[in-house]
Amino acid sequence: MIKNRLVSLVAGAAALLAVAGPALAAGEVVQPPRNSWTFAGPFGHFDATQLQRGFKVFREVCSNCHSMNLIAFRNLSEKGGPEFTEAQVKALAAEYKVTDGPNDSGEMFQRPARPADRWPAPFKNKQEAQTANGGAYPPDFSVIAKARTYERGFPWFLFDIVLQFQEQGVDYITALMQGYKEPEHGVEVPAGKYYNTYFPGHIIAMPQPLNDGQVEYPKDANGRPQAPETIAQYAQDVSAFLMWAAEPHLEARKELGFKTLAFLLVFAGLLYFTKRKIWSKVEGHAHA
Repeated sequence: MIKNRLVSLVAGAAALLAVAGPALAAGEVVQPPRNSWTFAGPFGHFDATQLQRGFKVFREVCSNCHSMNLIAFRNLSEKGGPEFTEAQVKALAAEYKVTDGPNDSGEMFQRPARPADRWPAPFKNKQEAQTANGGAYPPDFSVIAKARTYERGFPWFLFDIVLQFQEQGVDYITALMQGYKEPEHGVEVPAGKYYNTYFPGHIIAMPQPLNDGQVEYPKDANGRPQAPETIAQYAQDVSAFLMWAAEPHLEARKELGFKTLAFLLVFAGLLYFTKRKIWSKVEGHAHA
């Protein structure tokens, strides 16, 4: 019965959304397609292998322009994340230089990064970043998967609360990286800008970041890439990595939430039967 009611509610929601469709089109907002994510739903979890691939895309492509100031190298080895080994993280950190100091002479100096250091930014400051990117400032990627989203509209946001839908950001980022197209007829794209189907207003300053075969994925036992080396796969993998960066303790939060709900259900049952036990005699005495 519950399943039938849920199906009816979803069907009704689809009908209402169809009515709201023209309003969305008039606002020039193209909703990105839904993707299947391992971390979706109340029991979702991150796929460490996918996060490792996504980190590779971020490191080789995105980190050339975008910072990730809230993530330290050591976070990459934590449970529920990419789960690199401590040795891998230590070796990775040593490939980068960070500014430290002052030393005994009062001067700042460069040293190899350590696992406790934050991910190094590609630019020294905002002004340098804007100069290198034609006046546009590449945003920090630490919480970009939560900061970038889109309106699902009524009545979907009501279902999102119940079903714990929180993949708007990663769906949008995945679509954005695949949304570079030739401009529609009559649309003028200024010099140094690009047309993107899913970007609000469709004119974006960031050039297409991904291309097929751009990032080489680890090979399996047969010497074949672990996953397709395509724009679509790169986009999904790096989006999953950015979701982890925005919420690295997602799995622990969901586990705690499930345990809390289970405890509350048991506690409510105990209270109910305790009430029945205590007040049954009082009710019997009253009837007598």
